[in-house]
This record gives sequence, C-alpha cells and structure tokens, in this order.
Amino acid sequence: MIVFDLRCGEGHVFESWFASSAAYAEQRDRGLVGCPMCGATTVEKAVMAPNVAAKGNSRPALGPETVKAALQALAAAQSRALKGSRWVGRGFAAEARSMHLGEQAQEVIHGQATAAEAKALAEEGVPITPLPLPVVPPEEAN
Repeated sequence: MIVFDLRCGEGHVFESWFASSAAYAEQRDRGLVGCPMCGATTVEKAVMAPNVAAKGNSRPALGPETVKAALQALAAAQSRALKGSRWVGRGFAAEARSMHLGEQAQEVIHGQATAAEAKALAEEGVPITPLPLPVVPPEEAN
C-alpha cells in the first residue's frame, strides 16, 4: 500500500491509499478518485514531505495488512449501508433531483454523478452524500 497527498482542481488537499502508483493512475483515469470535500474527480498528486520519524519519537507504522483490513472494513460498512438502496448508475443526478422536486416517490438510491452534477445538486438543496469508496456498478461487481 502507498499513500499519496492529492489535490483537486478546487485546491483541496487530501490523503488517499492505493495498492501501487499504477493503481492510483488507473483509478484516477477512470474518474474513481474523488475529493472528499467537494467530489471533484480532477485530481493530481500534491507535493509531499518525506515521512521520516525522529529518533526516539517514532511510533509504529501501520503495516499493509492493517491498512488492507481497515479498507475492507470500510468497504463492508459501505456495502451494508447500500443494502435496500437501488442502483441508478449514471442517472443518479436526474433521479435525485426528480425525487427532491416531488416528481417521483422518495427512495434510497445510489449511483454515479460527475463533480459538476454533485455540486449542482448540493447548490439546489438536494440531500446527497458522497461515498468514501468508489461504488462498483452491479454489472462489474463480479
């Protein structure tokens, strides 16, 4: 596992873990890496300071297995939260807006939205919550 400091197009800096540099690049290119503050998927690596522990002032580093277990626990929690939720894919923004305006019945949905769509929904007062891990569409889950 490797950690990168990332910066979105809005200037927010955040940290994210990846299996490798190649995994980061592949996920970024697919639009799966998003800013946790604004949802922007235009992200680049930010300047990072080296992680050098001072003598006598070091704490044990988290090993890859610990990080992997934490990410698996987060993915499992997210999966439990999505039970009973309907996958709407890239139609998320339209469905959420329609429910907000009372044009269709309220229900719990999840799907994909661009950063611009998510920002517009938030500005319109549509209650949405970005998920901490990318949601894999049902057809790609297996």
